Amino acid sequence: MAIKDSGFKKKSGSDGSIPTSSMADIAFLLLIFFMVTTVFRKDRNRQIDWTTAEATEKIDEKRANILHLWVQRDGSVWINDVLTPFEDISEAVRPIYSANRELVIAIRGDSEVPYLQINTITEELQAAGAVRVTFATRLEQRAMRARR
Repeated sequence: MAIKDSGFKKKSGSDGSIPTSSMADIAFLLLIFFMVTTVFRKDRNRQIDWTTAEATEKIDEKRANILHLWVQRDGSVWINDVLTPFEDISEAVRPIYSANRELVIAIRGDSEVPYLQINTITEELQAAGAVRVTFATRLEQRAMRARR
């Protein structure tokens, strides 16, 4: 009895091409992975007694263009949640400001902080080349809460 040929040939060796049909699936899974594992940083609010103002103006800047500078009652200065000594304020702000010239520096000082200290901070900011500086007040804080 003769063996009948089925018409199928045995494939020998391996194909040298990369399968691209699953590349889209892999890219999609990586996208989902990075979206799930990304941590969105939110600045921590400091406990300060806000200064008051008769009027205020809303800053129409994206959150990425605002550098928060907190001045607490004890005189400590925090730049985006990093404790910074007075003499290092210009060195800390200069590289950030040179990377983004649209940056607005929002000074959020306690009402009990002496004006001399705020003036020293503004002089340090001026030495860093920062020209867009604002002072946050209690009225602005209420407006921000209303927007949320």
